[in-house]
Amino acid sequence: MRNRFADTFYELGREDPRLCVIVADISPAGSIARFREEFPERFVNTGVAEQIMIGMAAGMAQRGLRPFAYTIATFTLFRPFEMIRDDLCYQGLPVTCVGIGGGLTYSTLGATHHAQEDVALACTVPNLRVIAPCDPAEVVAATRWCATQSEGPVYLRLGKAGEPDFTADAPEPWVFGKLRTIRRSGGDVCILSYGSIMKMAMEVADALERQGKGVCVKSCHTVKPLDRAGIIDTLAAFDEVVVIEECVGNGGLGMQVKAIAWEEGANCRLRTFSLQDRFLHMYGSHDEVLAAHGLDVARILSALG
Repeated sequence: MRNRFADTFYELGREDPRLCVIVADISPAGSIARFREEFPERFVNTGVAEQIMIGMAAGMAQRGLRPFAYTIATFTLFRPFEMIRDDLCYQGLPVTCVGIGGGLTYSTLGATHHAQEDVALACTVPNLRVIAPCDPAEVVAATRWCATQSEGPVYLRLGKAGEPDFTADAPEPWVFGKLRTIRRSGGDVCILSYGSIMKMAMEVADALERQGKGVCVKSCHTVKPLDRAGIIDTLAAFDEVVVIEECVGNGGLGMQVKAIAWEEGANCRLRTFSLQDRFLHMYGSHDEVLAAHGLDVARILSALG
């Protein structure tokens, strides 16, 4: 995802002189490094000063530029949170805050680098849109949307590297603010997911299909504004709906879907799977840390019965 974002931003930046990138103590690589070399006046590294990164982005946006603030997810959102709230969201400025390594992607670096509550937190801030693509192709679509929209600030949550392509044969296109069906073999179970944990959601779908169930997988790439109408239709169309997300449960997609289900009197079976509400004092691979939070295919299948 990170590389596809960089390639897309570089291509867009060659065409639109308003696009600029501000980083905070992160070494540019790939196409971001090329962007810095070709357009040094539109690249700024603030160092370990994320608050300044956001304040500078706000000032640039007020002067008509289209800035992207880019660094590791925890430092994109948590450290400069007040500036995101007051400088960007209160002003409604079209700045894209790019969080690399959302969720537990930086697994071996410990909880300081785990953005396990970022989506839930970002969804609480007025005017802040939240996009979490599920694969590199969705990153391209989301980046293009962010680079051309004028509606206000965006938190763009990306994985890091190596994510598979899940949407090459998707029956529906990427549309901001809309649920997207990316796979369908029947109407028994619908799985809702977003971000890099879509890989696990697809593995669960494979296992359910081997059990003889017809499965639909939908990408909820736009977590805010949530496609409420699409959620209502999904709850009505399937006997079972499953939410799998790499975010804490309190304030995440699962909680929002449960609230809609209650308000609409949905009759389907609804199960949600998320990160636990605690910090884990352990290190390991991405899959190992997810499993320590209770997120793995075998345990999800066991809970679904």
